[in-house]
Amino acid sequence: MDFKDIESTINQVMDEVETVIIGKRDIIRLVLTSILSNGHVLIDDVPGVGKTTLAKSLAKTLGCSFKRVQFTPDLLPSDVTGTSVFNQKTAEFEFRSGPIFAQFVLADEINRATPKTQSSLLECMEERQVTIDGITHPLPWPFFVIATENSVEYHGTYPLPEAQLDRFMMRISVGYPGRSEESDILDSQIVQHPIANAKTILSSPEIAELQRAVTGVYLEPTVRDYIVGIVTATRDHPMVLLGASPRGSLNLSHACRSFAAIRGRDYVTPDDIKALAIPVLAHRLILKPETRSHNVTQAGVVEEIVSAAAVPC
Repeated sequence: MDFKDIESTINQVMDEVETVIIGKRDIIRLVLTSILSNGHVLIDDVPGVGKTTLAKSLAKTLGCSFKRVQFTPDLLPSDVTGTSVFNQKTAEFEFRSGPIFAQFVLADEINRATPKTQSSLLECMEERQVTIDGITHPLPWPFFVIATENSVEYHGTYPLPEAQLDRFMMRISVGYPGRSEESDILDSQIVQHPIANAKTILSSPEIAELQRAVTGVYLEPTVRDYIVGIVTATRDHPMVLLGASPRGSLNLSHACRSFAAIRGRDYVTPDDIKALAIPVLAHRLILKPETRSHNVTQAGVVEEIVSAAAVPC
């Protein structure tokens, strides 16, 4: 597939999603970058900015099956993955799949569930399968998780452990719309929600084809070393207790390939790395306790590292 064709196709998808999520094209592009890279996204933001609507509109536009799981403190792992039920007629146990068996899964307010329930997603996200009673069940393809969490409300929540955070390719924020965009949002929902009229642009086989195509994007050795240098610098920063792992390097390189393809290029540039470093790496860092008194943030550390890194010619 020609990379200009990929750019044109993804622009059609973004145009359609933007009829629902107005004024957030850069955010839509980041989520599509993760989808083409077989990655998952964590959206950390305040209520009411369109996190759930973004997930639903993307699933519809991409022609994927969609399931939503509302994470609550009493949610059990079996409520997510499924369970074995005894059939009295056949005198055998039968597996009844949970909502995780969909191509597009929205894990809404994921930090409201207990760590045990959160951990039920680990195998699903990393290996695209579920193991119940010793039997492995493959998940549909493509498989993509968008998880949301409320960044301003802490009562009754359970912070995501580092192992869970590391499974997400990106952590992003939608943010408030501008004044003109908010006016357009009001106008668009006078009669009905615009998601009802959203069109399907791609199919599952076409998404798989795009995912295969982006692996052909060229990563020049000096650009590859630029990625490695940024990631390893997170481990040596004086304000960082635990830096990004090799999974961070892999995710950044995969995301950069998809990001370049979406822009119609068959090669990665340093600017692609700069654009994706914070959403891909920041949530993987564990800062030292004393950083709280210095107002140091994970994103600020990554930005500092990228600014100091030597850019390949």
